[in-house]
This record gives sequence, C-alpha cells and structure tokens, in this order.
Amino acid sequence: MSDQDSWPEASSQLLKLMMAKVNSVFIGKSDVVTRMFVALLAGGHVLLEDVPGVGKTLLVRAIARVMGGEFRRIQFTSDMLPADVVGGLVWDGKRGELVFRQGPLMANVVLADEINRTPPRTQSALLEAMGERSVTADGETMQLPQPFMLLATQNPLSDDGTYPLPEAQLDRFMMRLSVGYPSVEDEISMLENGAQRLQPEQLRPVVIPEEWLRMQRDAQSVHVHTSLLGYAVRIAGATRSAPELLLGASPRATRDWVCAAQAAAYVAGRRFVVPDDLKETAQSVLAHRLMMKDEAAAAGLQATELLDRMIAAEPIPAPAGDSSRRRR
Repeated sequence: MSDQDSWPEASSQLLKLMMAKVNSVFIGKSDVVTRMFVALLAGGHVLLEDVPGVGKTLLVRAIARVMGGEFRRIQFTSDMLPADVVGGLVWDGKRGELVFRQGPLMANVVLADEINRTPPRTQSALLEAMGERSVTADGETMQLPQPFMLLATQNPLSDDGTYPLPEAQLDRFMMRLSVGYPSVEDEISMLENGAQRLQPEQLRPVVIPEEWLRMQRDAQSVHVHTSLLGYAVRIAGATRSAPELLLGASPRATRDWVCAAQAAAYVAGRRFVVPDDLKETAQSVLAHRLMMKDEAAAAGLQATELLDRMIAAEPIPAPAGDSSRRRR
C-alpha cells in the first residue's frame, strides 16, 4: 500500500492509542472495541445487547474517557419520563419563574444504560436526538453538542420487565454488538488483578472533541468504488424481497453500512474500501434491522444466517478503474 493510499502516521497513532487504552481496561475483547470505534468514527450510535455482568457499561465508560468531551449516563427505569431525558421547564424559587433545565442528553457521549427497562414513551424521547442531533422540549429546539454519540445497553428482550425497542428506533442504531463472556484465561486474569485492575476513571483523554470530529470527517471521506455501492444496494434489496422477512433493510441501513465500511477502512489505515470491509460490518449493521416472519422464526431461521446466505450468493465486484467517490 503506497503512502497516498494510507493515512498520516499521526492519525493512525492516535487511533491506535485510543483503542489500546480501552483494551487495557476492557480485557480480551479487542474485536468488540474495534467495531465500537468503527461505528463511532462513522458517526453512528451503538446498541450493546448482552446478558448482565459482561462489562457493557465498563466498555462505554472507557471509550468516553479516551474521547474527552462531556460524558453523561442515564440509568433507565420503568418510572422515567421523557423530560428526565431531554429536559424541561422547572420552577426556580429564587427567580420566581419557570426556567429550562437541560437533560442529560446534552453531552458528547451519552450512555443509555438498560434502555429497554423504560417504557416506549420515554424511549421515543431519544429518536430526535439520534436522527437530527437535536432535542425539542416545551416548544424549543436545541442542537446537541458535536460530536454526539449515544451508546445504549440492553439485556435480552426475554427478560422480565423489559420493553422491546420499536423498529424505528432500532433502525437509528448503526450497529448492534454483543460482548460475550470472556475466555477462561481473561477471566482468571481479571480475578488475579482484583482491586489493582485499571478503571476507566484512571484513563486520560487522548483527543479533544474537535480532533474526533476531524477523524470522523477523514473516515467519511474514504473512497468507495461505484461497484461496491451497487454490491451494498443489491444485498439490501435482497433483504426487502426475501420471503422469510417481514421487514428488510431500509435505505438508512444501506447508508450506514457503507459509512461503517468507510470507517473500517480508516481503522485499517486505508483511504479506500475493499469488499472485506463491507462483509465484516454487514452483520453488525444489518442483522438487527431485519424482522423475521413468524413461520421462518418458528422453523429456527435466524436473521444472521439468512444475511450470510445473501452475502454468499452475491458475486464480489471487481472494480475496473472507476475513480468516482462517495462522500456523506
């Protein structure tokens, strides 16, 4: 790979340092950390879905620390109201008037912890923030800080006391990731270190928000060949016409998939997307947006399995010198 095909060493070193710091806290899951950074570089939001106790919140706290900026955590509960998230008017006794109190969404990195523990009315308060990067409360619309990243966690939807996220909200998450249990060696290491284990609060920021915005712009300027755009569109189209699916990938999903592939190329140090970038991000970006028909689900078919079949059936394009670029 020539110098023109790679990013400056300084940019690559910053990104590697950020991921190394997160991996020093979140042990044994470097692949999950990489995918998180891919989604965030692409300007997306991430849904971490897994059983309790595997470190979902720890991972988000570590990422927020190395990114700098302002971090807020929202612990969702069954009695939470939309105003608790976006803010609203409260009575100021000293001033003798109603004043607007900002909600916890007014931050660069927001952790929506156990998002499926709160009712749909409160979940929907996040839709505008995720889509338009703004919030509206009491008739007033305010822009969120830039960058803005929502990292949500949820336990499996079969748990008692949970409210499944609606399709419109799932579609606004660029990726859904699962942490999984640690390996035997990593779990032993965690137990051995005990109280001496490095905590997210001990990490120092690597970049400031302005630097992260520049990295996002660089990632979104990565070259995507026209044939690869067609490849992504054909697979997304296949999900929309699949007889096993009630709901296929939306145009937003196709856009997110290409953006994630661009960010994956950026993380790899390349200025251009290759087919493997699309293949490696497909499951994380697309699978959670597909809704199986009841008969297909009853037969044991999973969305991930169906998506794998579609990708395998679509011929990999061979670019032939077209220099067109795709920028978001």
